[in-house]
Amino acid sequence: MASKLVIIAVIVLDIIAFGLAVAAEQRRSTAHIVTDPDADYKYCQYDSDIATGYGVGAFLCLLASQAVVMAVSRCFCCGPALVPGGSRACAIILFIVCWLTFFIAEICLLAGSTRNAYHTKYRAFYEDRAPSCETLRKGVFAAGAAFTFFSAIVSNFYYVFYSKARDTFRP
Repeated sequence: MASKLVIIAVIVLDIIAFGLAVAAEQRRSTAHIVTDPDADYKYCQYDSDIATGYGVGAFLCLLASQAVVMAVSRCFCCGPALVPGGSRACAIILFIVCWLTFFIAEICLLAGSTRNAYHTKYRAFYEDRAPSCETLRKGVFAAGAAFTFFSAIVSNFYYVFYSKARDTFRP
């Protein structure tokens, strides 16, 4: 039988990761073109960089959640054999989908955090040309949040089916 403590711990970590990813999407950096009053050039001024911290926090919480599930289930490859049947087949499929959604979520969160932290240097432009203020595209952290949500659901189902297949084994 699946441990309720493990399920609750994983759900809490996944909810925190999801919340941080959504917060990162809402607070991603934006840039404004500002004209220097003393000189005749324009530059990019960026607002707060809090979304990078939220993205890294979501990354770490999701990583911890995945580590707990894989440690408890012994990453599916180690440990005693599982009884053949529907629970084992579902556990195998969910194991693959769990890792796939986890990697996509982690890539989105890590790439979003890295790109959000990158600010173009102030560049002087003459005449009426405005600088190119590069920022993170809208939706990168949202994609990370969506795949965090999918990963949370799949990893919990994986753990439940793995536990069911493990507990029904009779040597």
